[in-house]
Amino acid sequence: MDVLEWLLDSDPAIRWQVLRDLIHAPAHVVAAERSRVATEGWGASLLALQGEDGQWAGGACFPARAFNWRARNQGQPWTSTLPTLQLLHDFGIDPHLDQVRRAMALVSDHCHWEHAGEPFFSGEVEPCINGRTITLGTYFGQDVAGLVTRLLGEQLEDGGWNCEAENGSVRSSFATTINVLEGLLAHERATGGTAESIAARRQGEEYLLERKLFRRKSTGEIVNPAWMSFSFPTRWHYDVLRALEYFRSAGNSPDPRMDEAILLLRSKQQSDGTWLLENTHPGEVHFTIEDGDNRPSRWNTLRAMRVLGWYEQ
Repeated sequence: MDVLEWLLDSDPAIRWQVLRDLIHAPAHVVAAERSRVATEGWGASLLALQGEDGQWAGGACFPARAFNWRARNQGQPWTSTLPTLQLLHDFGIDPHLDQVRRAMALVSDHCHWEHAGEPFFSGEVEPCINGRTITLGTYFGQDVAGLVTRLLGEQLEDGGWNCEAENGSVRSSFATTINVLEGLLAHERATGGTAESIAARRQGEEYLLERKLFRRKSTGEIVNPAWMSFSFPTRWHYDVLRALEYFRSAGNSPDPRMDEAILLLRSKQQSDGTWLLENTHPGEVHFTIEDGDNRPSRWNTLRAMRVLGWYEQ
């Protein structure tokens, strides 16, 4: 079985993206496969887990069932509304389907952030959360313009963002910045953006590019070796493949400053043409969608192949 056959031998969430991005199948074939995400496999399973209160696991960022996951060293639980909607977004579930619209209406009406009870699509205070909320709100047809304005006012002097700015940090965070950039790009695509939002996004891109996506600007040292290992789902975390996927999505010509990151990506391709899952972020999940770390990963293989297709074009 070649790599494309192996990728197609999977869930509709992967199949439709392979058909669109790697095989370039006709639009009606892609659309037909995409429509199955809401009725079969992982996407349908996630939709079915939504509670009567409109939330997943009874909470926005964290499950309602309280336990000290840090003390238990179990990792952040990923079963609440935010990470579940991120998965539905990554699966590419069609936001225009009736069952998806109904699910998002329940979230909008009943889900509130743990921070201060803010409505879900109004966001809260952390830029890393608000960036993801913009991505999700834009995708699922919600008004998140106020969140965009808020983030533009929170950009730091070096061009990025940091959730610790409220505690006095003046240096940006790679993780916060990638979450904000993805949100700004999604909103810009949907609305055209503004001169201010486009400029802020480009400054954020420069923050990453000046650091070659994983190095310190001051010394050239690798900031965090964990970023060299590729995850899926990425959750709120940063890694090199996530950054490369962002720049591919932005659609610009590849910048030479990402060449080293591309070399890293190529170096990780296995002899059978696949890429491995390397760094699963621990925590409670609804169900597994990969075979585990150090095993071939359909998600990382799909993502890597479309990045390289863009870069080599």
